[in-house]
Amino acid sequence: MSLSDTARPPMPSRHRIGRYHLTRELGRGTLSTVYLGHDPVIDRAVAIKALHHAPASPGRRRQESQLINEARATGRLSHPHIVTIFEASSEGPDTYIAMEYLKGSALSTLLAAGHRFEFDAIATICWKLADALDHAHHHDVVHRDIKPANIFLVGDHQPKLVDFGIARVPDRAGSSDNPETLFCHNLLGTPNYMSPEQASGQQVDHRTDLYSLGVVMYQMLTGQTPFQAVETAALLQLIASATPARPHALNTSIPRTLSRIAMKAMHKQADKRYQDAGELARDLKRYLVYGKRTRRRLRMGLSESGDGTTHRRTRLLQSALLASCAALTGAVAVLLLR
Repeated sequence: MSLSDTARPPMPSRHRIGRYHLTRELGRGTLSTVYLGHDPVIDRAVAIKALHHAPASPGRRRQESQLINEARATGRLSHPHIVTIFEASSEGPDTYIAMEYLKGSALSTLLAAGHRFEFDAIATICWKLADALDHAHHHDVVHRDIKPANIFLVGDHQPKLVDFGIARVPDRAGSSDNPETLFCHNLLGTPNYMSPEQASGQQVDHRTDLYSLGVVMYQMLTGQTPFQAVETAALLQLIASATPARPHALNTSIPRTLSRIAMKAMHKQADKRYQDAGELARDLKRYLVYGKRTRRRLRMGLSESGDGTTHRRTRLLQSALLASCAALTGAVAVLLLR
């Protein structure tokens, strides 16, 4: 859910949640509303995500569990590219979380508006997201819903990963999942960005997040998701069994290295994908470093053949030029002596 203040909905009908003074609505969904609030104790702006008031029911309890799960998952993490959670509460009439107030736009909003990113910007954004996922996975948190709507860009396209509502986190007893909650269902996430194992209702691990990030990268590169279908069942079948066109086959200007990285992240078989987010981040960072060197060589008028070959060719060219100059000088000297 967007936390930006680019749109200005009407003033909230409420003035306070917990200790926070509410300024205005930032966004409203089916289950919750996000408000811009002020923390009088710390004297800072915060975003308050609060469930709508509703009668007590099994459905309501699941919603509360989901919101608290989001707070538990994100609260375990401290990373510059993951939104910070300050507080969560389900006591009294309100269930809410207070989080970092982000000024910017969701990636989904930018893509829907037709914004196209430069290739280096795509690599940089995805590298930072992969680094954030590496941090989360090392803390046993699997997001399970990586998609453009859950990636917020602030400042100069600095990404922030948000909404860990269906994340898998260790429970208080130290197990690897939360079987007592809504999150025990097999089919979780957003269809277009699901991994094949997710789409098939199989058990998933951290590599499902890598597949979903690969889909986001694919969409940023090509302007479309790997698969499209009107019916959800047909879409899930494609995800589970079909292989998408490679990005550079759709647009020859896309660097083949980025195309290969996206396709490896999206491999149908989890064992043939990147095995951890750190590996994905390193490949993206390597592309950025190599790309800068290549562009520098091109600006200098050198070939892209690689450093050793380039230097050898340059030395040979220099030697040939020197020899030619020497021969020309000798010829001129002979003519002058005549």
